[in-house]
Amino acid sequence: MSSKRVSTARQSASGLGLAAQRSAIDAFAESRGAQVTARFTEVESGRRADRPELAKAVDLARLTGATLVIAKLDPLSRNAAFLLILRDAGVRFLACDMPEANDLNVGIMALVAQQEREAISRRTKEALPAARAAASASAIWTVPPRAATRRQ
Repeated sequence: MSSKRVSTARQSASGLGLAAQRSAIDAFAESRGAQVTARFTEVESGRRADRPELAKAVDLARLTGATLVIAKLDPLSRNAAFLLILRDAGVRFLACDMPEANDLNVGIMALVAQQEREAISRRTKEALPAARAAASASAIWTVPPRAATRRQ
């Protein structure tokens, strides 16, 4: 069973990222001689805790004893508490980009991911005034003075 996530409906519609995630999961399953029994795709922000597709994947994995495979650990959640709750949900999960990850690695990665999300947010907030000023400046234009017309 696999779970993929993209941040926006536009990414979902365009397939940006999904094909690469599907390919990574399929290659991972093949390398392990495993079979993907279900696929779940979430189109939500990594910050949100209410993820219906992920909840369905976790429930199915718990019911069947299947392993939940995700393409990348970092984008699954940039909220440490959420990732740690998933880790403790009683469902085995693996990340294709870190298949050797254990509980300690997952905890550390969760904290690093959350710190990165906070740093991105801070940098964005700091850059917005400059971007707005630049946009305003580029929106200002002047009309060249008209040539004085004299009737002669």
